[in-house]
Amino acid sequence: MGKGKNAKETLDELIKADSGREIRQIGVVDKNGMTANYTGAKCNQWAGAKAGKNYTCQGNLLTGPEVLDSMAKGFEETKGSLGVRLLFSLAAGEKAGGDKRGKQSAALLVVKPNGGPNSLGDRWLDFRVDDHPNPIDELIRVANLTSRFKAVLKVK
Repeated sequence: MGKGKNAKETLDELIKADSGREIRQIGVVDKNGMTANYTGAKCNQWAGAKAGKNYTCQGNLLTGPEVLDSMAKGFEETKGSLGVRLLFSLAAGEKAGGDKRGKQSAALLVVKPNGGPNSLGDRWLDFRVDDHPNPIDELIRVANLTSRFKAVLKVK
């Protein structure tokens, strides 16, 4: 995308170059909010993707398509910053069934505009919770400790 390609062109290029594409999932959102996603035929079931303007969500080993439907709805119906919308989306997906193996970890990374690989200080939000019985709730608690979240998140 750094070369002016849109989401679909970027995705097509990535897939074409990847010999392991049958086991990959990729989601791309370009600067205009257009999306493209790919789920390889050999991804662990249930696997799929759902996208809308400015977002794409994908997953494998999910309990079913309702997880992505709920994530999409959570993102679309939430007001606020990208970080807040992503956290609400994760919580909605978990509530709809989430990963069929259970819960263990969660993470959120949001980079600054014009940030990216090899940039110094490009991270706006970078939270990670590993090995926790309720990782998304804990991720929300940790996110609320930073002043970058203007209001306390209430997700249940």
